[in-house]
Amino acid sequence: MDTEETALERPSLLIVDDDEVFASVLAQAFRRRGYAVRVAHDAEAGIACAREESPEYAVVDLRMPGPSGLELVRILKELDENTRIVMLTGYASIATAVEAIKLGAVHYLAKPADADEIQSAFHRDEGDTGIDVPERPLSVNRLEWEHIQKVLQECDGNVSETARRLNMHRRTLQRKLQKRPVRS
Repeated sequence: MDTEETALERPSLLIVDDDEVFASVLAQAFRRRGYAVRVAHDAEAGIACAREESPEYAVVDLRMPGPSGLELVRILKELDENTRIVMLTGYASIATAVEAIKLGAVHYLAKPADADEIQSAFHRDEGDTGIDVPERPLSVNRLEWEHIQKVLQECDGNVSETARRLNMHRRTLQRKLQKRPVRS
């Protein structure tokens, strides 16, 4: 069988993540699963790849240098509304999860996520009523993280404006944003 013909039959996947090692490992895992994979390490490169050839599937990191993964999700959906996008992040928050879904992602996964979880997420169209409902409310630290993320979203990622709205020193806010989110 012709290799070009084989490549055309394989589902196309675009991985956009600034962590080059993670992106490479994920790309290898999906190639073994039969996907034609392209990798980019920032939103601009991801957009360029998608303009060359619109992917059937995309894995997008939330936090990258330059435009965020949320902006990339919006543009990918504008280029092809049928692209199935899974957003990955090590900085999960309710605000970014809601926005990712509103912008067109089919699922939102916290890192570390493996290829099996991501592949499953591509094909999940229904919600899961059996998901565990926490017995305790969120901790004060987690609530603070969620509130900061919500205000940051409202300010379109502008840290200075977010700090003003939160009545917080800009450097204090930047330090809080550098940390990983607090567990629930």
